[in-house]
Amino acid sequence: MNIQLAEVLEKTVSPDKNELEAAQNYLEQAAATNLPEFLKALSDVLAMVTNSPVARTAASLQLKNHLTRKDPTLNEEYQKRWLTFPSETREYIKKNILGTLGTENTRPSSAAQCVAYVAVTELPVGGWDDLIATLVKKVVSEGSTENEREAALEAIGYICQDIGPGVLEHQANQILTAIIHGMRKQEPSNHVRLAATNALLNSLEFTKANFDKDSERNYIMEVVCEATQCTDTQICVAALQCLVRILSLYYQYMEPYMGQALFPITLEAMKSDNDQIALQGIEFWSNVSDEEVDLAIENQEATEAGRPPTKVSKHYARGALQYLTPVLMDKLTKQEEIDDDDTWNPAKAASVCLMLLSTCCEDEIVPHVFPFIQQNIKAQNWRLRDAAVMVFGSILGGLDTNTLKPLVEQAMPTIIDLMYDSSVIVRDTAAWTIGRICDIIPEAVINSPFLKSLLQSLLHSLKSEPRVAANACWAFIGLSEAAYEAVEQNEGNTPETYCLSEYFEYIITQLLETTDRRDGAQANLRAAAYEALMDMIKNSPNDCYVVVQKTTMVILDRLNQVLQMESHLSNHNDRHQFNDLQSLLCATLQSVLRKVEPQDAPKISDAIMTALLTMFSSSSGKVGGVQEDALIAVSSLVDLLGEQFIKYMDAFKPYLYMGLKNHQEYQVCCAAVGLTGDLCRGLKIKILPYCDEIMTLLLGNLGNPSLHRSVKPQILSTFGDMALSIGSNFIKYLVVVLEMLRHASQVEVNRNDFEMVEYLNELRESVLEAYTGIIQGLKGVDKIPGPDVFQIEPHVPHIITFIKTIAQDEEVSDSILAITAGLIGDLCSAFGPKLLPLLDVEPITNLLAQGTPKNTAYSKTRLAE
Repeated sequence: MNIQLAEVLEKTVSPDKNELEAAQNYLEQAAATNLPEFLKALSDVLAMVTNSPVARTAASLQLKNHLTRKDPTLNEEYQKRWLTFPSETREYIKKNILGTLGTENTRPSSAAQCVAYVAVTELPVGGWDDLIATLVKKVVSEGSTENEREAALEAIGYICQDIGPGVLEHQANQILTAIIHGMRKQEPSNHVRLAATNALLNSLEFTKANFDKDSERNYIMEVVCEATQCTDTQICVAALQCLVRILSLYYQYMEPYMGQALFPITLEAMKSDNDQIALQGIEFWSNVSDEEVDLAIENQEATEAGRPPTKVSKHYARGALQYLTPVLMDKLTKQEEIDDDDTWNPAKAASVCLMLLSTCCEDEIVPHVFPFIQQNIKAQNWRLRDAAVMVFGSILGGLDTNTLKPLVEQAMPTIIDLMYDSSVIVRDTAAWTIGRICDIIPEAVINSPFLKSLLQSLLHSLKSEPRVAANACWAFIGLSEAAYEAVEQNEGNTPETYCLSEYFEYIITQLLETTDRRDGAQANLRAAAYEALMDMIKNSPNDCYVVVQKTTMVILDRLNQVLQMESHLSNHNDRHQFNDLQSLLCATLQSVLRKVEPQDAPKISDAIMTALLTMFSSSSGKVGGVQEDALIAVSSLVDLLGEQFIKYMDAFKPYLYMGLKNHQEYQVCCAAVGLTGDLCRGLKIKILPYCDEIMTLLLGNLGNPSLHRSVKPQILSTFGDMALSIGSNFIKYLVVVLEMLRHASQVEVNRNDFEMVEYLNELRESVLEAYTGIIQGLKGVDKIPGPDVFQIEPHVPHIITFIKTIAQDEEVSDSILAITAGLIGDLCSAFGPKLLPLLDVEPITNLLAQGTPKNTAYSKTRLAE
């Protein structure tokens, strides 16, 4: 079989389509018939040195495809499946793939990857316990060949990269022994040194115990610093990457090495003509700045809390500032003439590093960069002009307003002039810098004498190259927000006018023209123009309302035109752009609908809903992104129409249900659940005829383990919306919903996982909202609670236990605090004084007092009420 299998594997790269299909069919059939035996056979092909490199590589690829997957859920299934194979089968395959290390003539080692795939599955459950020792032996034994050392180090590196936290900590010494042995300058093979350096990069997370010891840390740092001086570029770059990572992980230990080694090494790397080396040198100082910004924030928080900080900043960035800025500004003069957004180069990295240094060192950066800006902003050489504007734009974010405002006012006329520069690169950077100014310190612009000339330059730039026009769009976003906020009155009141009113209609017209440009797909221009249009509409005062109305009709007309184009699409690229355009139009429709006055809504709602229903029924309406945006557009219409939306429900409900069933594209499902809540709030009791089917779908989603967790909190909140809308009619769902809420309120997560803690807070907030809605809905509007609410009474002790759990949490968000206080009030209102003994306990009274620090007597008064 193995000879035949090797021949089949060779045909997986055949140019003959028939041979290729036959080979793929054979492999799929073999895997389906007896997967463990098939994997054994593949490992035989990989281990047989007489097989061709093509067959061996293809065998490793097939092994990979049956051992691991990028999707985390699927990958977990594959790992569980491997562990169900007979132990003799697993041992056979492991022996083969381990024995293959060092026998291949291709790089990187396919066998090393296979070893890692199996190791990542077995090591966490105590399997393959001799693997690390075996790999280390292959590296350090004098009799090992160059290929064996390299492949073993590659395997160690792959394992370190993918293994879960904590699994290898007890073997960190062995692993480091092998890695440092391979990295030494005495190692004759650069291939081995590179594999070892890459392995170190992947192992730094769990070698903390070694970095805690001075002697071990000194030796590691010595070897890494030596490796940065290697003439082999790949080794030098990998070693610099290690220094970048070490700085982030072990900042507190870097002082002895900074002056004598790290500073000169990284500064020299920054100056290198080799882009890969220069990028790592710049990245090092970007990370230093990032780390020291975080430490400054932590220090401030510690001071406010009256405790010492856990780590102290050594202010390396401030100390190095005078040496770093000249090198970074020089790199900015080496920009590419034809810029590719996807290519990261030293000029772009230098700009980001200056931003971070500015945030870290604040006003101290000004004297180091301003002479360069003043000398070069009007230079004959376009590279110098561009670099000067880029430096100015890059440092804005870190400066104090009092320092920044006069600098901007002084520089603005020159930057506006550069918007008309002969070089597209200079115009692009000038537009980006204006966008930064409008985002960071718009107050220096909106009330300035040069506002009109700025607007003229931005409108002119909308007709320029896509990259320039896209940055002009970004500037309009910042301007519109700042102009609106400058005159915004009390919350909920739209201003009568603002400084952009006289230009508003012309700006909207020009943005609409920009969205229609033939080259709108370049530099993301079309999306940028629509986003600017949305923000201009969102931040519009009353005297621009007529333009908003006109824009609504323009967008609606465009949507209808686009829907008629669907049958004429000829290729995949056209369809992709068509779908993107529909999404953008839906998003813009949401924006204009939010500004439409309720009395004007019925005049346009039929036309809008007809267009949206046409979109839902088309083939593009099944595409996740389009479906999501269309559902959100319907939400905006529901908010505007309220109960009047009922006339569209029968026509719309199939598409709502389609969204609620879309488990694969969870963002669509999320949008559908959010819309369901909006429908409940908008239609009130009129939602009742649709509740049975909606509830069936929502409960089914909660019980679906494959549905993305982010959808579930929204579903729980929707129960509260529904209960508020249908009141006593919610009784039929009460038992099952309360059981779901009980289960959700008892969820615990790993407190070290920030994402899971965030999810827990979302879940708790949604449970609180659901309980609030249910109690209020069943209590009714009368002062004396109706009998329906007493059906919740058996669950009240659990609700109070849940409130106590929240109250005892050290970090409670303001929103959770507010909802919890409101729920306590609702419980008291519904069930009266008999709840006082349950609620008058220290955690709850402390929580209520926390919400009103000026009145610590509040809690008992509130409970007594």
